[in-house]
Amino acid sequence: MEPVARFEIRYTQFLDEHGRAAGEWPAFARDNDQLVDLYRWMVLMRTYDAKAIALQRTGQLGTYAPILGQEAIQAGVGSAMRSDDVFLMTYREQGVQLMRGVLMKELFLYWSGDERGSDYAVPRRDFPICITIAAHATHAAGAAYAIKLRREPRAVVCALGDGATSKGDFYEGMNAAGTWQLPLVFLVANNQWAISVPRSAQSAAATLAQKGIAAGIPSEQVDGNDLIAVREVMDRALARARAGGGPSLIEAITYRLSDHTTADDASRYRSADEVAAAWKREPVLRVRNYLIAAGAWDKPREEALVRDCNERVQAAVQDYLDTPLPDPAAMFEHLYATLPAALDSQRSEALERAAAASHAGSA
Repeated sequence: MEPVARFEIRYTQFLDEHGRAAGEWPAFARDNDQLVDLYRWMVLMRTYDAKAIALQRTGQLGTYAPILGQEAIQAGVGSAMRSDDVFLMTYREQGVQLMRGVLMKELFLYWSGDERGSDYAVPRRDFPICITIAAHATHAAGAAYAIKLRREPRAVVCALGDGATSKGDFYEGMNAAGTWQLPLVFLVANNQWAISVPRSAQSAAATLAQKGIAAGIPSEQVDGNDLIAVREVMDRALARARAGGGPSLIEAITYRLSDHTTADDASRYRSADEVAAAWKREPVLRVRNYLIAAGAWDKPREEALVRDCNERVQAAVQDYLDTPLPDPAAMFEHLYATLPAALDSQRSEALERAAAASHAGSA
């Protein structure tokens, strides 16, 4: 017997867990000003995330999905994308959304259950948050196909979690992307846990990246806690996609430092020692340590950044809290061309109750 094909999955890392440089860095990373700007984004993401959890715990938001520990992936993806690219996400890519112009107020509205939060002022072509696991993989293929038909030099990024790679939608989206050579980058944030199911119990594959090989898609792994590595592999994949070179699959290795959502208690299924070990590899400290060693950052600048982030987030919170509640009838809009009788009666009842509550409040 003779082998008919051979494959390999390569792994990229430039910044180790202690913030020490390794290998020949890409050009953008040699500019400390660019790294400082990306570090500022990462700290803002973490500040926003902590505030969102606090709002949920005090009854001012609904169930929320934290992004803690995945800031390097999000800053790398957000900085590599162009404004005219298209982003499709799960519920844990809010950092990328912020970098692409989505307002914190809009995200707070979304997590409060107000769909006006999905009507982004910018970017208008990005898709809304997808709660249904992996369903957006096929939507991403459709968006990328449209871009290819129009011969536009743009790309689509579809962000998923490790659990999504076990869904049929993921394979269908990949198969379409590979067959039609679509300008589509699948970014799998492998944070080791699909709610309470560990990576080891999800798939017997040695890597999640290799799942793209069967679809004919160039696939690779990257240290998802290394901002520089994520940005570099995304730059390469997006440039190839925009130039007509087809899709890519990137598996970013990271760790979910938080609960899956605020409705979860991760201490029920993973040990404190595992989480403590993961904190030693976390991405924000890694970049900070490098910048301090390079003389590009110090304690006064860190303190000023923390103050600025807190002020920006608090201003967004107040803007969100000051937003008038939506019209109760809004939940019945955009469902049918002609509202069925049963729903029409519910709409009338909702309006009557709202009017009664308003009258009682003003009495």
